[in-house]
Amino acid sequence: MTIVVRPASVFEDVRTLVGPKSPEANVCWCLSYRIPSKLNNELRGPARGEYVKDLCRTALAPGVLAYDGDEPVGWAAVAPRSDTSFARSHKIPHVDDLPVWSLWCVRVRPGHRKRGISHALIAGAVEFARAHGAPAVEAYPIDNGEAEVDATMAYAGIRKNFERAGFTHAADTTSVLAGHPRVLMRLDLR
Repeated sequence: MTIVVRPASVFEDVRTLVGPKSPEANVCWCLSYRIPSKLNNELRGPARGEYVKDLCRTALAPGVLAYDGDEPVGWAAVAPRSDTSFARSHKIPHVDDLPVWSLWCVRVRPGHRKRGISHALIAGAVEFARAHGAPAVEAYPIDNGEAEVDATMAYAGIRKNFERAGFTHAADTTSVLAGHPRVLMRLDLR
């Protein structure tokens, strides 16, 4: 297995990773943190997919995809924090005024987990951010210790995976996900 990470510019591949089985469903599409809450609530069913399709056509892809050969097997959302709801969050603090990028979702398709794909996605997201001038990348993973985390709620990532990628603890947060506290992890790229 050779995993390659590329910008998420192919909509059908993004749909495979974050889209619903039914086009009418109102699933996240990884938009919850990307767009203002009002717009997130207004976009319903197919309009959510159309919004993501438009994002895939922009000069700055909405994240990165991991491929095993030609098959998309993983997704990571990464963007300038200023373009996300993390810029206005009351639960996730700002460490300083550095124009950091946020990495907030790491998803590996069922049947492909436990093969190191999440590690490749984190590294690929960091390289994507670096290539676009990011001075640092922040993530807001779950600090679960050794406790199990439901796969559905593990999208934020887990602290130890970010530590393995060179991120360090930058701050505690008041955000909780799946009963576990989230921490602010940062990787300086300067």
